[in-house]
Amino acid sequence: MFDKLFGRGKKKPDNPDISFGRYSDNNKTVEKVRRWTDADNLFKQQSYYESIDAFFDYLADDKLGNVVLKRDNDSGTFQIFQGSKIVRGEFDKESLKAEITLAKMPQASVPVMRRLLEMNFSLYYSRYALDNDRLCMRFDSDIRAANPNKLYYGLKELAIKADKLDDLLVQEFAALQTVDTEHITEIPTTEKEVKYNFMMTWIRETLDYIATLDADKFSGGIAYLLLSLAFRIDYLICPDGKLLNELEKVVEIYYRKDEKQTMERNQGMMEGFKKLLAKSKEEVFPFLFRSKHTFAIVVPQHHQTVADAINAAAQNMAWYRDNSYPNIANNVMEYSLSFSQYSYSLPKPLSDLILLYFQINYRSYFEALGFTVPYYDQQGNQFNPETIRERIEEISETWKAKYPKLQFRMDTLKFNNLVTFNSSFSTEITFLNFDSN
Repeated sequence: MFDKLFGRGKKKPDNPDISFGRYSDNNKTVEKVRRWTDADNLFKQQSYYESIDAFFDYLADDKLGNVVLKRDNDSGTFQIFQGSKIVRGEFDKESLKAEITLAKMPQASVPVMRRLLEMNFSLYYSRYALDNDRLCMRFDSDIRAANPNKLYYGLKELAIKADKLDDLLVQEFAALQTVDTEHITEIPTTEKEVKYNFMMTWIRETLDYIATLDADKFSGGIAYLLLSLAFRIDYLICPDGKLLNELEKVVEIYYRKDEKQTMERNQGMMEGFKKLLAKSKEEVFPFLFRSKHTFAIVVPQHHQTVADAINAAAQNMAWYRDNSYPNIANNVMEYSLSFSQYSYSLPKPLSDLILLYFQINYRSYFEALGFTVPYYDQQGNQFNPETIRERIEEISETWKAKYPKLQFRMDTLKFNNLVTFNSSFSTEITFLNFDSN
């Protein structure tokens, strides 16, 4: 029976090429990090074009193909992919220039121009521009000032702002039209169906469960349920455009700095989820697609920040565990990991461990997408410790060159039930050492 449940003895399966969570550029190998150092040293030696070569090599995720550079001695062109947008640029002996097309504006619109003028004040490196009927963002630099730091932060601002704004501007202003999205990869309808159905099921089940709880006495637990739901949708469903914006607004309700009590914040989040629950497939499917990214929209943090979030959740989880509320207890622990994935650019091995956590807790979702995840059978409350340990060891070994002190203590894992496993797994993450030397 155990072999039947977990597929023991079978060769390692070929899982579908589906990514989860927000893109993290905190995933550079030792070789890629070395290319940044090369770029910096070459720039200081005034070898500007070789420095540009090394810089774009550093940015490139070879698996994704997110950067295209064509160089001809002291000139060249480049493309950088960021979600629904492409940065296109060129450089020569004098300067480096880059731009992104945001939208098409067939007729001049005063409200649009006013909005862009206002937003210009928040930009440090780039600016909005109008080229005939093409609304765009631009960044440029004298070639002698194009050091790796300036290029990185200038191109990052350009790419991230444009990727966020294009859909929102088109939705807000009827005068604008969507353009330059041919590079986006359409995902199969079957995958969209799975994501839509599970998203709706998670929202419905969470709201139904909350309805059985005392809104005042369980306000803290309800907040955890709603926030972990939001972060789970962000991580596993990977919405984009308008759908992502609406989800982020739900999260913002809780963290907004105002005088509202937790009960009021919870009510606001529930109203937001009810609006998402009312959406048809036709309203959701256009915002489920795959795209390449180069820059993370969040920044790295010291691992202690993640550890603090996990430790705080562990303390808050104890009462729910001890008083027979396993659903809330699991959501509290999930929150600490999914919040970190949502808020920070995490090291790749930590992201891989979080993915394993979700595969253990949401096996049916991954199987519906075509994955083989033989880690935990919820119906029989049976874990497969061997495959869990094998996956953890595989993650550690893959990143040993960059993180030589990374060691996950397998003997601390507890397999009594899902709550104790989640607690022990999360706690062990707090002790991980991501020092590079």
